[in-house]
Parts: sequence; C-alpha cells; structure tokens
Amino acid sequence: MRFCFLIFCLFFNFTSCQSDAIKFLQDIFLVEDEALEDGWYRVNKVIDGDTFWVQDSLGSEMKIRLIGVDAPETRNVFHKKKHPYGEVSKEYLTDLILGSAVRVQFDVDSLDRYGRTLAYVYTADGEFINEHMVRNGYATIMTVQPNVKYADLFLESQKYARDNSLGIWGEEYLVEE
Repeated sequence: MRFCFLIFCLFFNFTSCQSDAIKFLQDIFLVEDEALEDGWYRVNKVIDGDTFWVQDSLGSEMKIRLIGVDAPETRNVFHKKKHPYGEVSKEYLTDLILGSAVRVQFDVDSLDRYGRTLAYVYTADGEFINEHMVRNGYATIMTVQPNVKYADLFLESQKYARDNSLGIWGEEYLVEE
C-alpha cells in the first residue's frame, strides 16, 4: 500500500490544491496498513455463514473456515442440502465482518481436507466470531478432532441459542432431516 502511495505521489505534481487529496490518500493507506499488522487480515468476501476470504497487507488471500461451527448451506454442496436459513446466516456474517480487520488463531490442524484455513476469528473489539455465530443461532456446533479447544464453550452457546429459540432454532426454520 505504501508503495502505491509513493508511485501516486511521484506521478502527480505536488500543488496546494492536491495536497489535501494526497493527505487523504496517505491517511487511508496508513490506516489500512496499521490495521493489518501482526496477524490481522481484512475480510474481502463472505462465502456462507462459516467460510470467507481474507487478505493481508501484502495482498495475499486466504480462505478461512471457522473452527467448531457449521452454518446452514446456501446451496446444495456435496452431501449437504441447501437450508432455508443459509442465506440469513451468510447475510449475518457479512454484516458482522465484511470489510473489517479480523485476527485469526489456529488450533492443532490449520487446514481442512478442502484446503481451507481453519481458524478461530476475532474482531478488533474482541468479539469471538465462532462463538458469536453459534450463540445467536446462525450456526451449529461441529466438533472435529483434534481442533477442540473451545468445544465446551460452543456447546454451551448452542444450548443458549436452542433454549431461547434464536436463529436456526426458531420454529420457522427447524427442518426435519
């Protein structure tokens, strides 16, 4: 980002009317770089309620799959069927993290069989996204060994969502399997 800013500055002459625009661009680039240091990534695309793409400050992309949770499907995939709550779950995660900087934390296994990076994800204000999705009924628990660090927390969160008929646990979304 800073390199792009340098090229921008060299390409254009510095005049008094351009200085405000250059200051504005510099602020944008520097804020983005600072937000993405030390393990932080910017969310640039949400696939569904448990999978999304992030980008680091160098432009490298990584597909993240939330550990310990399973969101309803937005389409028929492999052996899983599209669920009526899939789009709602995806929209909720999109509103929660798209365009934001997130911190990722790994467990024992860092990749799943599809090549996605398995992670626990936190927002800048400390919100634990994996747990948040389960506690609010936008995902269910899916514990897969050996990534079980927060299995008990997720189980407690799912019980809370079920007891309070939140999200997928609301009667209008319960689907007989």
